Amino acid sequence: QVQLVESGGGLVQAGGSLRLSCAVSGRAMSNYAMGWFRQAPGKEREFVAVINESGGTTDYANSVRGRFTISRDNVKDTVYLQMNSLKPEDTAVYYCAAGLLTVPRPSNYYYWGQGTQVTVSS
Repeated sequence: QVQLVESGGGLVQAGGSLRLSCAVSGRAMSNYAMGWFRQAPGKEREFVAVINESGGTTDYANSVRGRFTISRDNVKDTVYLQMNSLKPEDTAVYYCAAGLLTVPRPSNYYYWGQGTQVTVSS
């Protein structure tokens, strides 16, 4: 019923920036809290950032706080993740997700995208 498609991933040098986008279709994105998660090889999926329905409340993992910014455009049904000062340890597949509550737990999110690869070189 709800489809999410990530884009904007790629290869970037350490210290550089990328902006990820997630387009939502099927239902209005304003119905959902939106989150970003990531999964590196050999590791479990981890929380990155979350934003509430109106965009007035955000939260971040300690590892990205001060470097990443989540935002949303409810007219365009798109959520963004601006990533600055990228580090090699940020290398992962990044997923966007839609859920009921503005919380960092993956179990809260009903709909997931297929992911986009981010690779940060030394």
